[in-house]
Amino acid sequence: MIKTLQAILKQDKEKFAIPRGVQDIIPIKAIYSDGIFMVGRNKFCKSFRFEDINYAVASKEDKEGMFLEYSELLNSLDSGATTKITINNRRLNKRDFEDKILIEEKEDHLNGYRTEYNAMLLEKATSANAIVQDKYLTISISKKNVEEARTYFSRVGADLISHFNHLGSRCSEMELDERLRIIHDFFRTGEEISFRFDIKDFMKKGHHFKDYIAPDTFENEKDHFRIGNRFGRVLFLRDYAAYIKDSMVAELMDLNRNMMLSLDVIPVPTDEAVREVENRLLGVETNITNWQRKQNQNNNFSAVIPYDMEQQRKESKEFLDDLTTRDQRMMFAVITLVHTADTKEELDNDTETLLTTARKHLCQFATLKYQQLDGLNTALPFGVRKIDAFRTLTTESLAVLIPFRVQEITDEGGIYYGQNVISKNMIIADRRRLLNGNSFILGVSGSGKSFAGKNEITNLALSSDADIIIIDPEREYSPLVKAMGGEVVTISATSNNHINAMDMNKEYGDGANPIILKSQFLLSLCEHVIGGKNLGPKQKSIIDRCTESVYRHYQQGNYQGTPPTLQDFREELLKQDEAEAKALALDLELFTRGSLNTFAKQTNVNTDNRLTCYDILDLGEQLMPIGMLVVLDSILNRITANRSIGKQTFIFIDEIYLLFMHEYSANFLFKLWKRVRKYGAFCTGITQNVDDLLHSHTARTMLANSEFIVMLNQASTDRTELAKLLNISDLQLSYITNVDAGHGLIKVGSALVPFSNKFPKNTKLYQLMTTKPGEGAS
Repeated sequence: MIKTLQAILKQDKEKFAIPRGVQDIIPIKAIYSDGIFMVGRNKFCKSFRFEDINYAVASKEDKEGMFLEYSELLNSLDSGATTKITINNRRLNKRDFEDKILIEEKEDHLNGYRTEYNAMLLEKATSANAIVQDKYLTISISKKNVEEARTYFSRVGADLISHFNHLGSRCSEMELDERLRIIHDFFRTGEEISFRFDIKDFMKKGHHFKDYIAPDTFENEKDHFRIGNRFGRVLFLRDYAAYIKDSMVAELMDLNRNMMLSLDVIPVPTDEAVREVENRLLGVETNITNWQRKQNQNNNFSAVIPYDMEQQRKESKEFLDDLTTRDQRMMFAVITLVHTADTKEELDNDTETLLTTARKHLCQFATLKYQQLDGLNTALPFGVRKIDAFRTLTTESLAVLIPFRVQEITDEGGIYYGQNVISKNMIIADRRRLLNGNSFILGVSGSGKSFAGKNEITNLALSSDADIIIIDPEREYSPLVKAMGGEVVTISATSNNHINAMDMNKEYGDGANPIILKSQFLLSLCEHVIGGKNLGPKQKSIIDRCTESVYRHYQQGNYQGTPPTLQDFREELLKQDEAEAKALALDLELFTRGSLNTFAKQTNVNTDNRLTCYDILDLGEQLMPIGMLVVLDSILNRITANRSIGKQTFIFIDEIYLLFMHEYSANFLFKLWKRVRKYGAFCTGITQNVDDLLHSHTARTMLANSEFIVMLNQASTDRTELAKLLNISDLQLSYITNVDAGHGLIKVGSALVPFSNKFPKNTKLYQLMTTKPGEGAS
């Protein structure tokens, strides 16, 4: 026997003790506050949690890359330790869900909408899958004491985290209460909310930690076990096929039940493995030589070597070649699977389903007989292995049992965006955590863009105190805004609503003199007014001088009182001696004293409402560019004011391509897009004209730098451009090709996940959010 395996079997050898109580079925001898368990004579283990990655929807090239990176991870495992990779299917904890996701009621008129939204969230959480999949990696090692083990785990943990980072997954050490909770939730299904663990408090009271995680009763039968009123069974992989598809583990764990699959791995040092395989090959060659000699003695000189002997020789040579030239390692693996059910009949049916799934991949799972407790302790992430059904595998053949499937997005405190099409789990994302929280919602007309934007606005309005500002060029948001208690500001040349283009607060300058930033805004405005021509040095100097002069009194009053208007600015221009100033004043006359003077009067609408919608449908061709500039400047005013009081601001711009049609509003928006994060603000652009958007260098840069993108059904030209820009595989593109409204891809940081968002139609919220003819609120 190989020395490494011999040494580990010796370390694992323990005297058999008959369990006298349910606490005795748990093989943990001692626990430590940093999450280390002592599970045997000088044997310690520590667990790490790792996240899933988008393996199932990746392109063929990306899959190969992930497979090779995972193989590298397996190769890096220490041959002196046992590594257990565990996939845990657990039911959604309803109390945790309610605490983290549901919207709390407040003392306002919106609680009816909150009740509707919470009912929708609960229905989504429980109707489809209600199974959450966690993944752990547990390392067990024999050391003289816990201090040595701690040092070892610290070193190995850093390597593991690095390898998982290369895979695109995040790996983190598990705390003591997290590890104990896994065991508690498995043994006490339905009592998840009662878990409480404070090691200092228990030590003070003299309580044993096993009392809080052990089941009430445990019965060990021939081929199953009972925990309280529930039934369970442990299976193990008996026969391993010559060829296995990488989807086998994902298909096994697709069953909608509480279950755990564990893969115990013992790597063998390459020198030992080579010696072992060389000895095996030598044995095969000896057998072949003896057989040939025997045939020769019988005068049978043309005998062909039997197929089984030839096959043994071929496989041994391939194995040796793998170890010496293809960067493979020999590994011993044990695969166990435990599943539970409410009744014995249900358990038997689930077992048959699992066995059938394995047979489909030419593998043979079998039920452990009279070893159910040992199998249970092997399958759970205790860090022990009581079953010795070893299979000898290479790194490559072990990596086929890849634990990755699809990335889940479940940010605590996030917003619901839909359901993962593959896993059916909810997508809860918080773009405030991203490096760049700006967002785009893209899709053809009728794909559900506005609905997706309104869904986010509704969630923010009901669950947070953040300010929400909407630029609405199609008059689609008014019913929702009014229902949520917001202000709709209709802007046009004939409207009685006015926004003063010269409004400014003391925070406007981002710590510098606000006049400097306002002067740049007025330069852009004047450039447009004179027909889009570049201003000369004299004109720029005059505008800068007049800006400072017209704000002097307002600035001296600490930005209190009435701010100046564009009419005041024009009057100041007329006071200047230069002919250029008189010319600028004449150019500004239409927008100050003429028919398009809507932005040259004092603001007479409530722009301080936490939910404000700027309705710009009636802005004419002449007023649109200057109107866009003024609205964006007004938004910048609001953002800077909110920053000073620590309040977040969300800006939603529908049909954002309209802003890129005008150079000045496009440049202003580009600067805003880059700067808003430091103001605690987050922009969202919504558009169907993706191709037009991508032709603008400014828009293309903004899109490439946005970490959060919702892609709904796309036109063929748009799909091609998006695939190049965001590196989307052909398989992922199928999720935005000819799909129903509300279906598509969502990009959150590096994660790209297919989603669907079906909102219940028999709700008031749906009628406020839909834009389909005949369905909306009147």
